[in-house]
Amino acid sequence: MSDTNLSVLYSVKGHVARITLNRPDRRNALNDELIAGIKSSLHEVERDGRVRVVVISGAGKDFCSGADLSALRKIADASVAENQDDARSLMELFLMLRGLAVPVVAAVQGRALAGGCGLATACDLVLASSSARFGYPEVRIGFVPAMVLAILRRNVSEKNAFSLITRGEQISAAEAKRIGLVNEVFSEDTFTTDVDQYLEGFYDTSKSAVMLTKKLLYEIDGLDLNAALETGVDVNVIARMTEDCKQGIAKFLKK
Repeated sequence: MSDTNLSVLYSVKGHVARITLNRPDRRNALNDELIAGIKSSLHEVERDGRVRVVVISGAGKDFCSGADLSALRKIADASVAENQDDARSLMELFLMLRGLAVPVVAAVQGRALAGGCGLATACDLVLASSSARFGYPEVRIGFVPAMVLAILRRNVSEKNAFSLITRGEQISAAEAKRIGLVNEVFSEDTFTTDVDQYLEGFYDTSKSAVMLTKKLLYEIDGLDLNAALETGVDVNVIARMTEDCKQGIAKFLKK
């Protein structure tokens, strides 16, 4: 296992890239170093043709508890320009997760709160242990999870998003799955094995087809029907020209 910095561990085994938030003594709280480490790891994924799926998890008991105390102090004392740069850094991370060609899976154990919940939400898929907790408590200290809201609103209904953001309460993994924030909930005892089995589902898929599908899914968000279908036509044609599609059709016709 290699490390991009001490706060983030990165490794690749088979077709899976693993990004581990490595501040267990701080509940993997977000700071500049950790955010930079995740970005660096995602750049490594972009350069590695072996990777079919990325999984992000937290060392220790929690996935990520949000911004750490030093980051909060920095916000309180920063100028408008400094706060803008800081906010844009997190925005860039969210965009990198959405723009990465391969699927990104958040494997959440323990708490995913505030920016940590935002990090999980920004991933393409969220797998949670049965005891995991999710929440956006920012409003309790007068803060607004503004960039996260742009992604959260695309994951859950308007009313569920409103409740999560304005009440600042934590919800269980089961409730998070019910409202569409989480894809699957696994037992605490078998979580690691269940996550690995889930990731294996990407081994037998076409990497180019998954890449094009992810890109299309996010591109059509906000488009009207005609524009979405036109975009679909373009991607459909591109998919037909890929080697994976040609080989897949040939294999199917031989049956």
